[in-house]
Amino acid sequence: MDEVAFTQAAERHRRELRVHCYRMLGSFDDAEDLVQETFLRAWKGINGFEGRSTFRAWLYRIATNACLDALDGRARRVLPNDLAPPSTPDAGEPVRTDIPWLQPFPDLAAPRESQPDAQFVAKETIELAFLAAIQYLPPRQRAVLILRDVLGWSAKQTADLLDGTVASANSALQRARSTLKERLPERRLDWSAEPTEQDMAVLRRYMTAVERADVAAVSELLAEDVRTTMPPYPMWFEGREAVIGALAAGWDTTAPHYVGKLRMVPTRANGQLAVAAYVQLPGETAYQAFAIGVLVISDGHIAEITAFHDPGLFPAFGLDTELR
Repeated sequence: MDEVAFTQAAERHRRELRVHCYRMLGSFDDAEDLVQETFLRAWKGINGFEGRSTFRAWLYRIATNACLDALDGRARRVLPNDLAPPSTPDAGEPVRTDIPWLQPFPDLAAPRESQPDAQFVAKETIELAFLAAIQYLPPRQRAVLILRDVLGWSAKQTADLLDGTVASANSALQRARSTLKERLPERRLDWSAEPTEQDMAVLRRYMTAVERADVAAVSELLAEDVRTTMPPYPMWFEGREAVIGALAAGWDTTAPHYVGKLRMVPTRANGQLAVAAYVQLPGETAYQAFAIGVLVISDGHIAEITAFHDPGLFPAFGLDTELR
């Protein structure tokens, strides 16, 4: 296989490999790097590809091992609610750059529905709840769970990839499933359906209320037990009262921690509804990229908002970093 043929064959699997590496690593940025590392390792070892497996399976073997190498000695990626109890509405802790935060995955970077590899990106296995839960698994257990339960590989295929035995692969899968059951939200399966028109209506009302800084309107849209997190800020809030208290403080133009005027743009992340928030600071005319908020909407109310305060994510979502 010459370089041109290799590149064409490898590129057909780029999007699904990016999702695979993201599941393994919990980082969109690192997933991009690991796909490149996978292709580099594959090209260097192309003479070792003897056709005993499919080219796709061979790439997955390389990608999985590259991810395991990258995870060696690293701390798991987290969300604020993984680290401490919920905060009080007046909490104002600074950004924590020393923590490896979980990142969102833009839907436009995943395989499109019309592409053959789209079947390997089931919504419930890329949503934030699933990604946050599998971060609790040791790397090899994580790999086994993804290969077996997400990609549908056999125990023997998985054992061969990891240079282990079928018995060890089955044992790792059993432990991984047990941990996952403990970590996933009880109502998680209710969140996995495609958004309904009611969900879209809630999203539109939420965007309008935020742009108007209408605390009362936002309050009506929140579930009683709503949870909000804002990585890389370590504080998080649980319950409508606490969330509204925090919002009211940030939207008060006379308060020392006034956020600024917000503009919202709909997007999609992790197979979920999401919004891109832009902020206009006092005295400025342009709106700057502020955060990507991933929402869970259930029974006509917003049950969860994970707002990733990282303007560097916006280009990956196909979004401008400034609006005028």
